[in-house]
Amino acid sequence: MPDLPWNKIKTVLLDMDGTLLDLHFDSHFWLEHLPKTYAGSKGISEEQGKEYMMAEYRQVFGTIDWYCLDYWADKLQLDIMQAKREVEHLISMRDDTIPLLDALRESGREVVLVTNAHPDSLSLKIEHTALDSHIDTLISTHEFGVTKESQLLWQKLQQRLGFDSEHTLFVDDSLPILQAAKDFGIAHLLAVSNPDSQLPIKDVTQFLATSDYRTMLDAIKNTPFAG
Repeated sequence: MPDLPWNKIKTVLLDMDGTLLDLHFDSHFWLEHLPKTYAGSKGISEEQGKEYMMAEYRQVFGTIDWYCLDYWADKLQLDIMQAKREVEHLISMRDDTIPLLDALRESGREVVLVTNAHPDSLSLKIEHTALDSHIDTLISTHEFGVTKESQLLWQKLQQRLGFDSEHTLFVDDSLPILQAAKDFGIAHLLAVSNPDSQLPIKDVTQFLATSDYRTMLDAIKNTPFAG
């Protein structure tokens, strides 16, 4: 169980894909389904399609374009949302997500979703999971035009939410993004070591990490924020 000082945590910022939702949908979509769809549209082999897409991903990884459905629709001349709906049955929450969210809200803490996902992707996932009924505020970083990898995002996010960095916990499955939050001054950080249900648990040493939020529920409920 991660040893977090819950008496010092007032605001909880949560990533979506891999943190609240199983990353398997996104892994399958971007690494398998979209390259296959692109290959079919161009009359090339699936292997050629995958090679092309991997090269394109590397060029924009970590930027707003990497997460932007409009960018990929224009780049590939494909209906990206239609392609997503072809595999939308794979969208699912982690088993420990609702217990975590309910415990956080019952404890009186502010719960905020902060995702790099495009607003259309966010809407699709809300449609399938009703996450919005368990969270106070939902934010796509496309609102600010920069991603969580950028210090500018954290500045804009703090202006938007007014959170106190010393009393904020940020949870994400991306180590570079957690590092960006640390660089900004977010005091409490938690990594997710099992973002994709189809892959082994990752060995995370740079940050406190968890593979099951349910180990924290008692501490959340029984330790009120004390400033």
